[in-house]
Amino acid sequence: MKDIITFEEHLEQRYGKVGTERRTDFEIKAKAFAIGEILREARKEADMTQEQLARKTGTRKSFISRIENGHSDIQLSTLYRLVEIGFGKKVNLTIG
Repeated sequence: MKDIITFEEHLEQRYGKVGTERRTDFEIKAKAFAIGEILREARKEADMTQEQLARKTGTRKSFISRIENGHSDIQLSTLYRLVEIGFGKKVNLTIG
C-alpha cells in the first residue's frame, strides 16, 4: 500500500506542480480534449456527421475533426457557433 499515490501526486510527478509551465500546458491540452469529446457526443446525439456540422456552421470537416480530437485550440466564438447554430443548444460557462 506504500506505493499507492493520489492522482494529484501522479500529475505533480509527471507534469510538475500547479502553476508551472509544463503543468499548465498539460491542463490546457486536457481541457481541449474534453471539449472535443463533449462536442463529438453532442454531434452524435444530433445524428450529424462532421461534414454536416461543418456545412451548417460554415467551417470545414477537417476543422471539426481537429476540434473533436483535441488538436485545435477553439475560440469561444467558434464554440458558441458550433453549439448554438450547429446543435440549437446553449453554452453555459462557469468560472469557479
